[in-house]
Amino acid sequence: MLDFAQKGKVVITFKDRFSPFVEKELKDLGFKPKNVFRTYIELYASLNECMYLNMHLRVASHVLFEIKSFYLHHADDIYRRVKTLPWEEYITKDTYFSVNSHVENDSVDNPLFVNVRVKDAIVDRFRENTGVRPDTGSAYDGAVFQLFWKETQATLYINTSGETIAKHGYRKIPGKAPMLEALAAATIYATGWDRKSPFVNPMCGSGTLAIEAALIATNRFPGLYRDHYSFMHIIGYEESAYLKMKAELEEKITPIDGIEIIASDIVEQAVLFTKENAATAGVEDLISYEVCDFEETTIPDSETGIMMVNPEYGERLGEEAELEATYKRLGDFMKQRCAGYTGFVFTGNLDLAKRVGLRPSRKMEFYNGTIDCRLLKYELYKGKKDA
Repeated sequence: MLDFAQKGKVVITFKDRFSPFVEKELKDLGFKPKNVFRTYIELYASLNECMYLNMHLRVASHVLFEIKSFYLHHADDIYRRVKTLPWEEYITKDTYFSVNSHVENDSVDNPLFVNVRVKDAIVDRFRENTGVRPDTGSAYDGAVFQLFWKETQATLYINTSGETIAKHGYRKIPGKAPMLEALAAATIYATGWDRKSPFVNPMCGSGTLAIEAALIATNRFPGLYRDHYSFMHIIGYEESAYLKMKAELEEKITPIDGIEIIASDIVEQAVLFTKENAATAGVEDLISYEVCDFEETTIPDSETGIMMVNPEYGERLGEEAELEATYKRLGDFMKQRCAGYTGFVFTGNLDLAKRVGLRPSRKMEFYNGTIDCRLLKYELYKGKKDA
């Protein structure tokens, strides 16, 4: 049985270009990253702390707890090396489990073969020792084990998350081309929003940006909306510890009086989706909803504020010419209506972004899925810049 209080090597994985945001999250939560890389961060933590991280991190994808690191030269050696590990200390003979792998080795041309060999080794060890074969498959419904194998170095992990924690669990209606919750949180962090001044989100779609802003402002963490993680299927897990952390999440919620978060969209159904998703997240009353063209969105009278928009990118043939006028109007809207605010346009089409007609003060790199995107920052001064 694993001691959930014993510290070990932990790897936090995330999407490319999220590294600085996950690192800051970890530090804000009281953790000390040991090594920071482009798509993962290493630190030392216990399985209890992995539970905590799964419930608190907004921008990460998975929390991995190391089982064993070992030399692995060829695919023929996988079964033997894996079978020697004490799997009965991690799961029971009745536990459903799945295996995922990331492989960079010349002896393997199909990572699914590696998954099968790891599963076979675990199953055969149980069959030989107990006479019972655990159930296994591709669904992340039980325990999840992860193998990373590069050249001759392999490491096996307990994937304590299971399904990705980049999805925060409140978005029951995704809408058209939704922004991943972790991406929305990362871009909001990138704006430097003070969590008090107005946050205006025209073209809100299914409301992910506005909802994430409300969650961040009121200290609501993703663990509030999820009730299943893979750590729950590891021997040594205590439900009482989990329920205590869950209760503490409720206690951390910090109401903020007078905060103005506005979500607008010209499509009425999109606004209805936003309202339903916000209700699931418990922040319905913190957001003002408007059905209108983005140019008619209410801009609260304030010395500072964030105007953030994620317009369409024109991925299909014929759309780009149509969107040129939209991007130009967006620039006019920021100049004429958003003076004193900081404007942010998230787009995967830099040619269209030029139609905004304003010079961005920063261009921050992100990916939306596989699309190379930029978060463009516009300083919208009142009067002349030098005044």
